[in-house]
Amino acid sequence: MASRLSSATSPYLLQHADNPVDWWPWCDEAFAEARRRDVPVLISVGYAACHWCHVMAHESFEDSAVAELINDGFVAIKVDREERPDVDAVYMTATQAMTGQGGWPMTVFATPLGEPFFCGTYFPRSNFVRLLTSVTTAWRDQRDDVVKQGAAVVQAIGGAQLVGGPTAPISAALLDQAADALAKDHDQGYGGFGGRPKFPPHMNLLFLLRRYQRTGSERDLEIVRHTAEQMGRGGIYDQLAGGFARYAVDETWTVPHFEKMLYDNALLLRVYTQLWRLTGDPFARRIADETASFLLDSLATSTGGLASALDADTDGVEGLTYAWTPAQLVEVLGPDDGAWAADLFNVTTTGTFEHGTSVLVLARDIDAADPPLVERWRDVRTRLLAARTTRPQPSRDDKVVASWNGLAITALVEHAQLTGSSVEPAVELAAVLADRHIVDGRLRRVSRDGVVGEPAGVLEDYGAVAEAFCAVHQATGDGRWLSLARTLLDVALDHFATGSGGFFDTADDAEKLVTRPADPTDNATPSGLSAVCAALVSFTALSGEERYRAAAGAALETVAPLIGTHPRFAGYSSTVAEAALAGPYEIAVATTDAPSELVTLALRHAPPGAVIVSGEPDRPGVPLLAGRPLINGEPTAYVCRGFVCDRPATTPEELLSRLSAQDTA
Repeated sequence: MASRLSSATSPYLLQHADNPVDWWPWCDEAFAEARRRDVPVLISVGYAACHWCHVMAHESFEDSAVAELINDGFVAIKVDREERPDVDAVYMTATQAMTGQGGWPMTVFATPLGEPFFCGTYFPRSNFVRLLTSVTTAWRDQRDDVVKQGAAVVQAIGGAQLVGGPTAPISAALLDQAADALAKDHDQGYGGFGGRPKFPPHMNLLFLLRRYQRTGSERDLEIVRHTAEQMGRGGIYDQLAGGFARYAVDETWTVPHFEKMLYDNALLLRVYTQLWRLTGDPFARRIADETASFLLDSLATSTGGLASALDADTDGVEGLTYAWTPAQLVEVLGPDDGAWAADLFNVTTTGTFEHGTSVLVLARDIDAADPPLVERWRDVRTRLLAARTTRPQPSRDDKVVASWNGLAITALVEHAQLTGSSVEPAVELAAVLADRHIVDGRLRRVSRDGVVGEPAGVLEDYGAVAEAFCAVHQATGDGRWLSLARTLLDVALDHFATGSGGFFDTADDAEKLVTRPADPTDNATPSGLSAVCAALVSFTALSGEERYRAAAGAALETVAPLIGTHPRFAGYSSTVAEAALAGPYEIAVATTDAPSELVTLALRHAPPGAVIVSGEPDRPGVPLLAGRPLINGEPTAYVCRGFVCDRPATTPEELLSRLSAQDTA
């Protein structure tokens, strides 16, 4: 049969294009076909880097007998959850409501109207075959009950997405309460929060770093430092090439689920960069530098933009690229360096992973070692990485996701400004989003091979990209980026707002689903609400336009109860709230010098969430430089809050004094 998936943008859909299953992409025509045939719909949701998605595909979707059952009794729809997060959100809510848990692959049986009546995740082949038969029988013999079940699920998940609930003001006391709750969940042995599996808690760490700046809490700083060190020395971090895996299956960060996601590495780049900024820790600086290099070297696509992920599997085997035995180390390095590397990376004869292999961890504090040992470690890493490149490599999901690239741009700008590296890669990425993903004033979610896809941007895309454009504006002093951020935020306010302070995740003119999702929780990525709030707060500080700040404040009040009761799921909202509580401060450095020492000091010592711009006075398109002259012809810094400024500073000592005063304000 001719595959309907063969022209898809999504690599995940393309992985299934040759299945014997007669897949449809998500479209109205698929549901119309189900109504014509009078059969239920099978909705299978996953993503290209997902290990268990691959397993279910090999066991069931590539099997001709299973495919025959699907084709005879259902209209089958394949969905990339990264390309259609709106569809994923609706049916994930249903899956969690019906089963108490969720995950991918997600397997949903729905009526021809899209109403889910049975949901699950991964099913082994034998279980899946029985399930297909049971659903077919129920659809034939118990139709009324099935339809009622679907209607009841839709009503239930609609209630779960209710907006206009309780609100509370954002306050220092609320954020202090959130930090206290996180501290109680902190794993004092291995860092992070909770037990296994352990996901990098990047957004919670960003929040704690900002709260540390406000309060001076050594407890908060130690939680971040300890967690960052345990992750950076663990197997979740690629000790040879840099970059973090999606999560660890154990509480010690030793054995990862090997897929590497763009969003995790973008957010973790910010954590390690900010940790280095506040502490000067060379370990944090190294991990930040290597993570930035991973983004630009391993995820950059030939047509511009950063790829979504590296696969969990290599040739269908988890860890095939990354795991080692002592004998393999000796083969590459020789007996002396091989034994030394086995001790350094904790590669044992019994193994820490599968089949006697080990995932490399950094078992010694090498960053503070004597220079000869550091040089030996670097040489060993180089040789092992060269040998590893000759192994089969994991595939890469090359689609460019707008929001995830936005997160990466913001992180790369912060890293470049603080370390003095080039900001041009971040600017080039921003240009890809501006020139390719903005179509007729609206944002598109994905592109691939230089071609933008059809799926409309969701709220998180508008927020993360607008925040990125604000970051690029600060780094370049180019008014174009602030104007583009305004365009995106105006769309968010006009088409996504609930009318009661919050936001829906889809636009009012987007495709209508069985419910309109509105999830304020921060999970693997910032929620759409927290991402938009971050952009609104920064944009207000850069532009002086108060209506955007008012919108951010109203939205944060809708999520304040979540911050107070479940702070682990409000990490980015809490991070943004710290910035809003601080002002955020606006720092403008009027200068004709590039770079100015005042700019460097401002970047290193800025209060939480501050915006910083520099350039010649009254530069067009840069509101913060308007009416900010040089004093006596010298570079001059203006430290302001709500566009009310302290006395201008022309010396490093004066600027540090102004910033120190803000730290204790």
